[in-house]
Amino acid sequence: MKTLLEARGIGKRFGGLQALADVSLTIREGEVYGLIGPNGAGKTTFFNVLTGAYTPDGGGFAFDGGELPTGKPHRVVARGIARTFQNIRLFRELTALENVMAGHHIRTRAGIWGILIQNRHTREEERETTERAYELLRYVGIERFADTVSRHLSYGDQRRLEIARALATEPRLLALDEPAAGMNATETGRLKALIEQIRGDGVTVLLIEHDVKLVMGLCDRVAVLDFGRKIAEDVPAVVQRDEAVIKAYLGGGKHAH
Repeated sequence: MKTLLEARGIGKRFGGLQALADVSLTIREGEVYGLIGPNGAGKTTFFNVLTGAYTPDGGGFAFDGGELPTGKPHRVVARGIARTFQNIRLFRELTALENVMAGHHIRTRAGIWGILIQNRHTREEERETTERAYELLRYVGIERFADTVSRHLSYGDQRRLEIARALATEPRLLALDEPAAGMNATETGRLKALIEQIRGDGVTVLLIEHDVKLVMGLCDRVAVLDFGRKIAEDVPAVVQRDEAVIKAYLGGGKHAH
């Protein structure tokens, strides 16, 4: 299976705190890859470095055979990596449809400002963007809320909307940060089915998740971070039996955030 993303010796320090230390991993095209670890182990920091929100102090990423820009979120999205956030970041006063349309504008020639420019080309692009947004709302199962302001959606539906908006950027890799947080068992089951559907449709998935049962039942391979270092990477059955992983989760050590 082809390697899609390779992280090579990623380091990130905040003052005296080493949040990531020489983290290397590979994600293969077409897999669901889990990144787990105790609170404060460095998982979200890794996401933030990968997606350009932070610049690493050391190391770098290769994506689809080429170097991935660091510290430039818009260029990372343009290369084909989209993400969701642990704390939902929707445009709260826009409708569900408008949120997804905003995500798709990175793939239009006019860009996000095309919505304000009314010549023939931008009108045609806007029509295509609207159609694609409706398709994605159907895809994640919330098309009935197309005209609902996003802050009025339920928590689970806001999560689905954020995934739809990320998919609107047409990613090769979808990075999901705690997508099951706050969900009940039924909602989590539906989320698992959606992620499997996304993978089945050709998008590779990188998943941070505290729900270990979900991770072990969904992911092809799993990496474990502890105090900013990778302590395991393998298929779920092997990772679950790893003594260092068991100690990290049960040892009760203090972790940074």
